[in-house]
Amino acid sequence: MQRVSSKGRNIAIEYRWAEGDFQRLPALSADLVRRNVAVTAAISGTPAALAAKAATTTTPIVFAIGGDPIAPGLVANLSRPGGNITGVSFYSTAVATKRLDLTRELSAKGSTIAMLINPDNPPSAVERTAVQEAAAALGQPLRILHASTPSQIDDAFASIEQERIGALLVSSDPLFFTERTKLVVLMARHALPTVFGDRENAEAGGLMSYSASRREAYRQAGNYTGRIVKGEKPSELPVMLPTTFHLLINLKTAKSLRIEIPASVLARADEVIE
Repeated sequence: MQRVSSKGRNIAIEYRWAEGDFQRLPALSADLVRRNVAVTAAISGTPAALAAKAATTTTPIVFAIGGDPIAPGLVANLSRPGGNITGVSFYSTAVATKRLDLTRELSAKGSTIAMLINPDNPPSAVERTAVQEAAAALGQPLRILHASTPSQIDDAFASIEQERIGALLVSSDPLFFTERTKLVVLMARHALPTVFGDRENAEAGGLMSYSASRREAYRQAGNYTGRIVKGEKPSELPVMLPTTFHLLINLKTAKSLRIEIPASVLARADEVIE
């Protein structure tokens, strides 16, 4: 817990972290409700938002997620969410097939692409299906790899090496965001062309990312949290969606790993790290 007290301000912030174990989320959410918090900010993905919603129908909730907020039942309507919950989606699922296209441009023709997902995160199922359907339509060999713990990330890369995978697509997920250094190290160790679902992975040394801004989504969620604390109702605050998506290429990494970025991809980059 962090207590902030200064002239004109007096607020206490309670932090709860499940350390990647989604099974702990219901108990953590219930504990916050028992403490009679003014608002719960569930900003670590759909499982956290669903746990917060299941714990209370009265405490206001603000979420920040990467998937569709309607499909899992978080809200019934984006413009008028109703109930005690609203939030922000950076909609990583909607651009999963675009990331597949980028990954194909980085890999040798006919080679197998792997997709790394967290099976415990509900939006991953939608993202996986979209990519599988797109790959099948293109005749692109695709291997789905699962990881819901840091050690399983190591196992996934062992499979990548054994199966001689040509390139990797990493979905946007709280685990892969937290473990971005591990992912970048393994990517470099295998000199594997990789497209990530979060720009922070590319900033940490990953090869490439294509996404809306997670950072901006968190800022917007914080803005909503503050407005609710001041008296606004979540039912009257529309769920916010991204308006732009950003292609970030880390040329420094590409050069160090001797991975050639096609000119057609470079021309589409919104930002390049050199």
